[in-house]
Amino acid sequence: MDMTVDVPRGLAGVVVTETGLGDVRGREGFYHYRQYSAVALAEHRTFEDVWHLMFRGALPADAAQQTAFAAEVAPLRRLPAEVRDALPALARATALSGPLAGLRTALSLLGASAGFRPVYDLAPDRRAADALAACAAVPTLLTALHRLGQGLEPVEPRDDLSYAANYLYMLTGREPDPVRARAVEQYLISTVDHGFNASTFTARVVASTGADVAACLTGAIGALSGPLHGGAPSRALDTLDAIGSVDRIDPWIRGRVLAGDRIMGFGHPVYRTEDPRSRMLRGIALRFGGPLVDFAVEVERQVEAILAELKPGRELHTNVEFYAGVVMELCGLPREMFTPTFCAARVVGWSANVLEQAADSKIIRPAARYVGPPPPQPVPLPV
Repeated sequence: MDMTVDVPRGLAGVVVTETGLGDVRGREGFYHYRQYSAVALAEHRTFEDVWHLMFRGALPADAAQQTAFAAEVAPLRRLPAEVRDALPALARATALSGPLAGLRTALSLLGASAGFRPVYDLAPDRRAADALAACAAVPTLLTALHRLGQGLEPVEPRDDLSYAANYLYMLTGREPDPVRARAVEQYLISTVDHGFNASTFTARVVASTGADVAACLTGAIGALSGPLHGGAPSRALDTLDAIGSVDRIDPWIRGRVLAGDRIMGFGHPVYRTEDPRSRMLRGIALRFGGPLVDFAVEVERQVEAILAELKPGRELHTNVEFYAGVVMELCGLPREMFTPTFCAARVVGWSANVLEQAADSKIIRPAARYVGPPPPQPVPLPV
């Protein structure tokens, strides 16, 4: 009996599982991590607090629990010698493709070096320990690969710095300004998880096979590397550069829209109202102020007006990438590190999803409808 069911292209709107990690309510412009607004968490809590929430089901109960979790993850930032020694060659090999490509290999090496085993064979606490180690190491791997690619020595992590501050420290070699560190931390919190996006779904598909944590995360990174998923923050900023000045906004945008081009940083497959992440990041950008922020705000205003005129009836607003690029630029991050920085946050969400999926032994195995030449055809004999 044929058990196949036709679904929308891209599985849009198809519920494939149940989750206790969070959700996106696109028509409301709201998303959450467990029972808390993700934006409220970004406004009031630390990245480590949110990491604790995603992995352990609750925010730290008090300062003692916060301190204990920070002390647990800080030593995991340091890389095993065999991984650290391989990074220079890996950075040279990925010089044209960048740190995110290098991370796929580095994370696989880390998993092999640390003895990660298939999640199918592990108890929940061992799976969680592997995921914790992988998340802690990702910022170290990314910043080391970037610095090596620039001809600089990697910077060893510091146990006394928070996740976000340590990331900036390892990236630049300087202890960051607290205001910029907090801005980056808020961005990181806002991008930890976002429903069943392509990379999260990929991580869960791999986890459903029982593969090890590093394999699950490597698959997710591959999905994130696509420009239609994680590659847009720098491209949105490139759009601002291409427009150049206020008087060029209208002709530049109209030309692209009428040509059918996508305007990077605008529109989202789920939100039918303003992206709450964009709203929060716009507020962070406005606190910094300056010409770039003023220009971005004016571009947003004019683009939304032009889109409303040329595409009436469609709700097209800035998405997270638009102001994420502005904030990261203001905080001194190089553009080639925008998507890797996104990855440094999302790895926590991916890992939480891997742990949740690993508790279900059912492999994800959809079907496809064959539309090729009708079989069976006679096989031609060799000439």
